[in-house]
Amino acid sequence: MGILAATLLLNAAAACMWPLTTVYMHNQLHQSLTLAGIALLGMSLCMILGNWLGGWLFDHWSPFKSALIGTLCSLIPMVTLIFFHGWPIFGILLLFIGLGDGVVMTVVNSFAANVKSIASRKVFNYLYIGMNLGVVIGTLMVGYLMDHGVVLVFIVASLFYLVLLVVLLADFNVQLTTQQHEREQGPIKPAHIRLIWLIAAMVFCLYLSYTLWESVISVHMVNLGISFEKYSLLWTLNGLMIVFGQPLANRIGANFKMSHQIFAGTLVFILSFLLLVFDRTYTMFVVTMVILTLGEMTGFPGMPAWIDSLAGDNDKGKFQGIYNMAISFGRAIGPLYGGLLIEYSSYQMLFWSVTLLMLISLGAVMLHNRQIQRRRIKQD
Repeated sequence: MGILAATLLLNAAAACMWPLTTVYMHNQLHQSLTLAGIALLGMSLCMILGNWLGGWLFDHWSPFKSALIGTLCSLIPMVTLIFFHGWPIFGILLLFIGLGDGVVMTVVNSFAANVKSIASRKVFNYLYIGMNLGVVIGTLMVGYLMDHGVVLVFIVASLFYLVLLVVLLADFNVQLTTQQHEREQGPIKPAHIRLIWLIAAMVFCLYLSYTLWESVISVHMVNLGISFEKYSLLWTLNGLMIVFGQPLANRIGANFKMSHQIFAGTLVFILSFLLLVFDRTYTMFVVTMVILTLGEMTGFPGMPAWIDSLAGDNDKGKFQGIYNMAISFGRAIGPLYGGLLIEYSSYQMLFWSVTLLMLISLGAVMLHNRQIQRRRIKQD
């Protein structure tokens, strides 16, 4: 329960900032979309550093102390934003928040990978539900809190981090037992490592595209005459569908091979971006979000569990760090990529380009996984 609560609180705090940053910088601080993309890029690059640092500290130092330091690294600058939130201090403090979030994200995922009493696939499914419940709470709140000023948003986000700190102190000061042994050396190991990196590349492409929903699509919808409050409700819809639909998806998915479920869900997620090319009304955006969410909740939860099944017991933190780095790197490049393509081309070209990028990365993972299966059959 502690892992679930920590994931919920971390993502609730982060969800207060994801949709806020681009709109706040563009509409209230009067900065360009490209500069907003650069600010989010910097935040995400620091998150990548935090992901790597969190994985290294988990494997080589104290997981508990690492989680505490990461949370404080986010909490202190978030409290500072309550009092100082102009430009460029806003952008600078985002960097520290990104670093702290990255550390905590990887450490919590690594704790989940070390749970022995429940199957890894189920643990990460619960984690995914917690993450999206946090997104529901955060985005639902920020849509209404923004009407009362950005300071209130920062106060609420600070409270989330504060409660997260309490949860970590109460539940995470435990001794983890990991099997320290050399993994079997065989011809399949390099192929598994390549597959992990290909999955990470696919995750990078997926989150690069997904982050467009958190950044430039909010501006796109406002330009089409759709209110920011209605935009935030789309994220609430996304989260509620996952929270209530994920158990059903898990039950159905148990009848299929994990990789096949991931491939099917990812393909549905990718195809939803084609609809964005034609979306002009709020109803169309709602339909697109529903399709995107169906693909997401089918394909995304199994990805860290799949990577965990390919990793050795001595490298849980390392490979969960790689997975989270791929997410953070996608989130880093996405807003900047979107801002540049919109300035020099169009929203339609942006949506076509990311659809193609995701399809290529999915195809590479499917092809390499098929090669591994064929080798295994031959060896048997």
